Amino acid sequence: MANSTNSATTITALHSDIIQSHILTRLDGPTLASTSSSTSHLRSLCTQNPLWREICTATWPSLQQPLADSLISTFPTAHRSIFSDSFPSLHDSPLPHKLPPSPPPPELISAVDLYYKGKPVLSRVIRTETEKSWFLTSPLWIDLLETNEMVQTPVKLAPNVEDREWLNHVEENLTLSWIVINPANQRAANLSSRFPVSVRRHWFTGEVEILYAVAMGAVQWTVKVTCCGKAGGEMHVREVSLAMEDADGRHVIGGECMMVLQAAMEGGKRRKVVAEEAKKSFERFCLVKRERRERRLKREKALDMSVMLVSFAVVFTLLFRLVTYWA
Repeated sequence: MANSTNSATTITALHSDIIQSHILTRLDGPTLASTSSSTSHLRSLCTQNPLWREICTATWPSLQQPLADSLISTFPTAHRSIFSDSFPSLHDSPLPHKLPPSPPPPELISAVDLYYKGKPVLSRVIRTETEKSWFLTSPLWIDLLETNEMVQTPVKLAPNVEDREWLNHVEENLTLSWIVINPANQRAANLSSRFPVSVRRHWFTGEVEILYAVAMGAVQWTVKVTCCGKAGGEMHVREVSLAMEDADGRHVIGGECMMVLQAAMEGGKRRKVVAEEAKKSFERFCLVKRERRERRLKREKALDMSVMLVSFAVVFTLLFRLVTYWA
């Protein structure tokens, strides 16, 4: 008991500036959140926004940009709110059977960061208008880059396009975060699996296609990163896009995506997922898609066969009647 008292006295005796400048600044977000629940004194120090702003901008450099920074300042606890919503990512979050018919927000803000070996190579914030009829009734597709824009990376393309070792290197070292912010209800969610769930060469163009995915029941958010370049040279990012598809492989329209997103922001589960778990979740979703496609093809084949048999029966009946009539 004496040792415990002495420890508590020692911590309490430290000046607040020392705790803030030399201890709390060394902590990551989860550790800082845990520390804030220790004592009321530490809570008052751990909930200071400059600390959380430093953590958020170090984790997601895109949040330093003026559009994101000014928006986050309106949240209930500013950067602490955005960290709580965005770390970790949404993952395998089953949604309610009936989604709330809440109106879509006027706009969504996407803060995207692509990292190589933990260092950012691309950080961008974009605004997407969500009230336009074309958005609500068309398949959701959000492009991060402008047409014909290329972003250089420090990654060297393998001389051999079939180099599996190089593809594994990309899979292990190229991570991504896609935070979507809803300014209307001041909530956010990270729609990226962080680690790639698939890295492959396109069979025709030879471009590298990298997928990050988060499943939510019968739908899945997918971020696709397309890279190009000359063999042996630096790899360039040509496309970064966000879309949603359902278990039938169809792209979901914007209006339905907004309902799913709003429900996920409010009630979706957030937990830290390692690369293998993310890949298994993606593979399960792909398996469901494949099984549903096969069942659909079987039904269509059975229907085609039925139509063909009925057609033959009708033609045979007509011919029989004609032959009988003329006989």
